[in-house]
Amino acid sequence: MAESVTVLVPALDESASIDACLLSVRAQTHRDLHIVVVDNGSTDDTRDRVRAHASADPRVELVEHPQRSIPGALNAGLQAARGTWLVRVDAHSTVPPDYVARAVERLGTGRWAGVGGRKDAVARTGAGKAIAAVLGSRLAVGGSVYHHGDTVQEVDHIPFGAYPTSLVRQLGGWREDIANNEDFEFDQRLRAHGPLLFDPELRISWHGKETVGDLFAQYRRYGTGKPAVALAHPASVSPRHLLPPALVAWLAGAATAVPRRPGLAAAMAAPYLLVVGACSASIVRDLPDDAEPTTVPAALVAMQVGWGVGFWEGAARLVRGGWRRPRRA
Repeated sequence: MAESVTVLVPALDESASIDACLLSVRAQTHRDLHIVVVDNGSTDDTRDRVRAHASADPRVELVEHPQRSIPGALNAGLQAARGTWLVRVDAHSTVPPDYVARAVERLGTGRWAGVGGRKDAVARTGAGKAIAAVLGSRLAVGGSVYHHGDTVQEVDHIPFGAYPTSLVRQLGGWREDIANNEDFEFDQRLRAHGPLLFDPELRISWHGKETVGDLFAQYRRYGTGKPAVALAHPASVSPRHLLPPALVAWLAGAATAVPRRPGLAAAMAAPYLLVVGACSASIVRDLPDDAEPTTVPAALVAMQVGWGVGFWEGAARLVRGGWRRPRRA
């Protein structure tokens, strides 16, 4: 008999995507499911839509966690979980019918503390499709294998992972004092109990941002959590994590030079602009016909500068807090 699985879906104002998400989860070939949707204080009709799914399918359960916090919502779902395995699915994504079965098969070998798949960005508008292409490019996301990897491999982080429920509880769940980058922090604690597997056959269709402004805000938010995670897990820091804040510091230096030494400012900014141009030209060559090529360089800058700005904001918060080492869960 197949072991039970809790699919955990945190949601906040997901009216446009929660139906597609839940239909894809309900259609899984692994039938012994407990589908927990944690509403994180939605102001739209997300809860009503989830209740409609619960009426049609008794496997669906709505849990309300009105305090807006992704790790808080995840922990509320963990408390409600009844399955042997815990599979996180994002509310603005869909997964293929064999997704849960394949993840559980991998976990069932006992070799892996966590299993995750490939996160393929999808979009509706021309700008959004260009942003999706940037997110899927190795030139843009570097070592984030889950955006572009095509071979099974051990990694340091997985998106929307699948785990043994008992192990997640043993670790105390997700840290609620780290509002962003909490999933990466969790994975670093998880790795003390076993390796993490990236399986590209576990495909996640994830609805990305449709505007450069929203992309900037998203990556700025991601960056704010990194200093606290780096302080808690120094060994997890790699050069790719430090390049965006270094870039922002360099560009800020160039900006301060503009009034008195504009030539120096231009010389400082020029190498970065040349790199952005070269990377953009490479990405544009493979764009779908209905994507906006002019969005590509703006998206690259938004991701890198947004993440770097967020990093410095997060570092400033730690300084104001006296650089205390964050609590381990």
